[in-house]
Amino acid sequence: MGFAQPLLLVALLAVPVLLGAYVWQLRRRRRVAVRYSSIALVRAAAGPVRSWRRHVPVGLVLTSLALLGLAAARPQVRADVPVSSSTVVIALDVSGSMCATDVQPNRLAAAQQAVRGFVQAQDEQTKVGLVLFSGFSQLAVAPTTDRDDLVAALDGVTTGRGTTIGSAILTSIDAIAELDPGVQRSDPVDAAGAGGLSPTPAPSSTRPATDPGAPGGGPGGPASPPGGLAPEIVVLLTDGANTRGVTPQQAAQQAAERGVRVYPIGFGTKNPTQLVCSRDQLGDASPRFGRGDTSQRYTDAGGRNYLVVDEPALREVAQTTQAQYFSATDADQLTSVLRDLPRHVTVQQQDVDLSAWFALAAAALLVGGLALSLRWSTLT
Repeated sequence: MGFAQPLLLVALLAVPVLLGAYVWQLRRRRRVAVRYSSIALVRAAAGPVRSWRRHVPVGLVLTSLALLGLAAARPQVRADVPVSSSTVVIALDVSGSMCATDVQPNRLAAAQQAVRGFVQAQDEQTKVGLVLFSGFSQLAVAPTTDRDDLVAALDGVTTGRGTTIGSAILTSIDAIAELDPGVQRSDPVDAAGAGGLSPTPAPSSTRPATDPGAPGGGPGGPASPPGGLAPEIVVLLTDGANTRGVTPQQAAQQAAERGVRVYPIGFGTKNPTQLVCSRDQLGDASPRFGRGDTSQRYTDAGGRNYLVVDEPALREVAQTTQAQYFSATDADQLTSVLRDLPRHVTVQQQDVDLSAWFALAAAALLVGGLALSLRWSTLT
C-alpha cells in the first residue's frame, strides 16, 4: 500500500500527543483525589465499576483520529479493477470480399447486424466511433454516444475494391487522438505502395504461431508504453488480407507506442463461395450480382487468397498492441465475440484510492465512542 500525499502522515503525530495528555490527566486526578477515611464505604456507595470501561470511548476516538490522518494521506493499493472503455472505435472492412456468401446472407450483412447489436448494447457513457475501409479508410462517424448516427452509418455502407488494414488502424488512432490528449496522432509511414496497389508482403512461414485465445504482449511483443494503456480501444473486423498501403504491422507498432490496443476479429471461413452483393451494398441501382470463380481472381503471385483472413498478420497486430485476436466463421460466433469483448478489455491495473473507506471507518469509530461514553456515563 502506498500514499498519494505521504507528507500528510505527519498528522498522525497528534494521536500519541493526545494519548499522552489523557494519561497525564488520569495521573493528575489521582494526585488531587480526596482521601476518605473508609474505602469500603466509597466502594459500597459507587457500586461495581469496571475500570477499563471508561477508557474504551477514548480509545475509539483516538483510533478514529488515526484513521482520519491516514485518509488525509490518500492510501492507495495497486489492483485489477474493472473499468469501462471510454471509447471504442470499430474499424469495419467493406471490401468486395465481404459479399462472400459463406456466411449467410453474406459476410457484410452478417457483420452489419452483429456490429449494430454491439453498438446498441453499450452503456450511455461509452463513445463508439466507426471507421470504414476498403481501398482506403475513412472515419464515417467520430466517436459519439449518439447510437442513431452509428446505426444509420452502418445501414448505409457500400463496398469498394481493396483492403487497407494498416490505414484503418492509423485512422482509428487519429480518431482517438481527437478525444484523448494523451494519445498522439499517427505518424506518416513511408511504406512501399502506400496508396498504390502493392500488396502487404506475405507473412513469414518461420514466424512462431500465436495462440488465438492468448493475450498479446508475450515474447517478442513490446513493453508497456511509459504512459500505460489508453482506455480507448480499436476493434478491427476484417475478412481478408492487406492489399495495399501501410502494413498492419507498421500501423500496430504506432498503436503500441501510444498505448492503443487493437482487437482484430477475423471473419469468414477458409473456403469462401461466390460473391453476391445486394443493390444497397453496391451503392447504386445495379441488380444483385454474383461472381463464381473466387479461387484465381483474388489470389496473389505467392498463392495467398485475399478472400481468406490473414490470421498471422492479425495475431501479430494483437500481440504488438497487447490485445487479443478473435476468430469468427459465422454470424453467431461474431455476435458472441462482440458480446464478450468488454470482459476482455475492461480489467486494468490501477491505483485504487482507499481514503473514503478509511474515513468511513473513522466516522463509525467516532460515533461508537461517543455513544458508549454517553451510555456508560448515564449508567454510572
